[in-house]
Amino acid sequence: MKKILLIATGGTIASTEDGNGLSPALTGSELAACVPEIEGLCELDVVQPMNIDSTNMRPSDWLHIRNVVMENYDRYDGFLVLHGTDTMAYTAAALSYLIQASPKPIVLTGSQRPMLSPFTDAKLNLYQSLLWAVDDRARDVAIVFGGLVIAGTRARKQRTMSANAFTSVNFPPLAYIRHDRIVRGGASLPGWTIDDRALEAAVASTETDDGVQAFIAAFRAARAADRTAPTTFDALDDRVAVIKLTPGFDPRIFEVLKPAYDAVILETFGLGGVPEYGPDAPSFKQAIFDWVDSGRTVVMTTQVPEEGLDLGVYEVGRAYADHPGILHGDDMTTEALVAKTMWALGQSRDPREVSRLFYSVINHDRTPAR
Repeated sequence: MKKILLIATGGTIASTEDGNGLSPALTGSELAACVPEIEGLCELDVVQPMNIDSTNMRPSDWLHIRNVVMENYDRYDGFLVLHGTDTMAYTAAALSYLIQASPKPIVLTGSQRPMLSPFTDAKLNLYQSLLWAVDDRARDVAIVFGGLVIAGTRARKQRTMSANAFTSVNFPPLAYIRHDRIVRGGASLPGWTIDDRALEAAVASTETDDGVQAFIAAFRAARAADRTAPTTFDALDDRVAVIKLTPGFDPRIFEVLKPAYDAVILETFGLGGVPEYGPDAPSFKQAIFDWVDSGRTVVMTTQVPEEGLDLGVYEVGRAYADHPGILHGDDMTTEALVAKTMWALGQSRDPREVSRLFYSVINHDRTPAR
């Protein structure tokens, strides 16, 4: 039976009403005890690094959760993080960059209603998250919520009250969970699909020489290494801000932000439109170019939820397409862009290295437009 570590951090799932509004109160052990159906799925241990509303979750807390996972990585077959829904997509993205290519599943879930509510979605989400965590093909960081398994970099909270709160943006769900059954699509999914014994039996049925046996041994060693060695990081630069353009927005905000921030995620209009209001108005082009020429970073994305950015289509975006220091978010979510920019700047201040890290594909986070 697999061993899973449940990491309880608070959120709605753990909340009770104390007369001042819902706030986290139940422990991870108490939450697990509310779902007796999980008995027999796995050996479950619980730790409680924090018990907070996810509105109060900060990058330092992402690092704390990362440390709990890595300090226990060799002792468990998978990890389940109970988390508030409001910032769960940010945490899932951050963990995707801090713990990359994990052969063991790191699952996040929560609920729209507290565990003790008579109409809660918490019990099914907790059960199905553990079902995914013990699945032999599950790996890397994912959110399991409302019957969907979503890559940790592709999730967004789409609804504030409904049980199907999360959607997978610009990438298909990794799987669906129907009651206690995992249903995968036809897309190539992470994880091994070749069983050691099946491969060994197939080869042994036709060949028995030393070379074949050496191949089997090498295959098994490579597979064992893959299952135990994620690439991990422990640094973030949290001086990253998000600006959403609105009609008439004043570009002088970039000058105001310089003392406090190293990077800006700019949510443009449409495919990548940035306004220029004429010679008598402050210039976005000058403000943005001054920002990046001062050694800071701009990440261009779109405020349109689906299909992504292409700065080369319209004149209002083309000026920014190839300027050094301007990174393209393509079809990534803003949540993933925030976490990835913090991660990339946490590793290097060299613009070329930051660009290399930013454009690398991690946990399905981007489909490059060029």
